[in-house]
Amino acid sequence: MYKVAYHPIYVHPLPAGHRFPMEKYEMLYQQLLHEGTIETRDVFSPDTIDAHWVLNVHEATYLNKLQQLSLTQSEVRQTGFPISEQLVERELRILEGTRRCADYALTDQISFNIAGGTHHAFADRGEGFCLLNDQAVAARYLVDQKKATQILIIDLDVHQGNGTAAIFQQDDSVFTFSMHGAHNYPLRKEKSDLDIGLPDGIGADAYLEILEEQLTNVLKRFSPDFVFYQCGVDILGTDKLGRLGVSMDGCKQRDEIVFGKVRKLGVPVVCSMGGGYSQDINLVVEAHANTYRVAKHVFA
Repeated sequence: MYKVAYHPIYVHPLPAGHRFPMEKYEMLYQQLLHEGTIETRDVFSPDTIDAHWVLNVHEATYLNKLQQLSLTQSEVRQTGFPISEQLVERELRILEGTRRCADYALTDQISFNIAGGTHHAFADRGEGFCLLNDQAVAARYLVDQKKATQILIIDLDVHQGNGTAAIFQQDDSVFTFSMHGAHNYPLRKEKSDLDIGLPDGIGADAYLEILEEQLTNVLKRFSPDFVFYQCGVDILGTDKLGRLGVSMDGCKQRDEIVFGKVRKLGVPVVCSMGGGYSQDINLVVEAHANTYRVAKHVFA
């Protein structure tokens, strides 16, 4: 059974009507336990990460400003969050969760962070509900420790992984593949190794056809020995911020395609949850839960 990183740090209060649904993490955890998709013995609670690993990706000045809560008002607005000591601690635990998941995946082939997928965080700043980049930090950890040499980051959140793309733009050991809404946030896109911009309103059939073709092409160009999967569910047609038209079943089939190819390759994969902003939070939780269910079936 795969390992799952989860730590119940609640960040309150967020402003009324805030668009980031913190409660989805607790709801997802409880749902997965309730239905038996995971068991408590499969779950670990990460501590805060050692700063050494963070500084392999993020600038020391930025990390210090975060920890001292000394970001400017403009920098705080860019993150989308009211910055607090509790929020920064949560982010540092997310990073450690994904780093430890990387080690677990080397043994178990797949592992999950119930949070994470903070792909809008740049080396020197936070953006879009992301303060520090968990997959970037874990990828650098693997390469530095010689636990992997060729890492593929598959980012299927509806928003381009701009921070991840920028961090690895000059790094040949990491291939960044982002398939996202062409006209969605961020307005200014960074350059991934492969960017696939999708039109507003695209449905499941067209989405899945493009994904199958493009991921096949990526694996012809690049032979990874480790994969990170950012599996945001804001591609759903019900998502408030997504602007695509993918169904719940289409989102599940997306995961089947990714996990099927990773299983065929026989390489480890770490999954971070990413975005999901449907008005009905139960739809968000169900879509995320499908990712765990599919993984349990494919990697059984």
